[in-house]
Amino acid sequence: MNPKTDFFFNEPGQWQKEFKKLRTIALSTELVEDLKWGCPCYTYEGKNIFLIHGFKDYCALLFFKGALMKDPDNILIQQTENVQAARQIRFTDLEQINDLEKTLREYMFEAVEIEESGIKVEMKKTKEFEMVEEFQQKLDKDPVLKQAFEALTPGRQRAYLLHFSSAKQSKTRESRIEKCIPQILDGKGIND
Repeated sequence: MNPKTDFFFNEPGQWQKEFKKLRTIALSTELVEDLKWGCPCYTYEGKNIFLIHGFKDYCALLFFKGALMKDPDNILIQQTENVQAARQIRFTDLEQINDLEKTLREYMFEAVEIEESGIKVEMKKTKEFEMVEEFQQKLDKDPVLKQAFEALTPGRQRAYLLHFSSAKQSKTRESRIEKCIPQILDGKGIND
């Protein structure tokens, strides 16, 4: 147990019984418990294996390389179409966790084996993401903006491209682009 994560399990909230049970299962694997992104994260030799997190409608285990897991029980969920590597197992009550305890432990060990093997998830390249016309025009007209965008990490570039392309109307895309230009020029990601 890592005292840095105690707040997550001890604060009153919707999923406390479920969180505590998931923690018990996670700690039985002898993985290292850490705190990352405000959530308990379980690591092996410094590599992130899975974390516990909660949402309004469910709590979940999130496996960082879940896309590589076998999933014979068909319980891993891709959060959105844009999530490439991670997969969740979602729960809405303690009974579900109790029923799946053995399976969850097996999935945790498989995730460690995947990490030990060194296998990587084949990620889509930034150029494979949609570049909306409105942003391409801005980049073509402004070499400083283009250079700043190209200097961003691939993950930051993808986040902007997803943000821009998720707007249905051109007017909304243009507004989003204008709001983000100062951040791009400052070398910051959309969530920085």
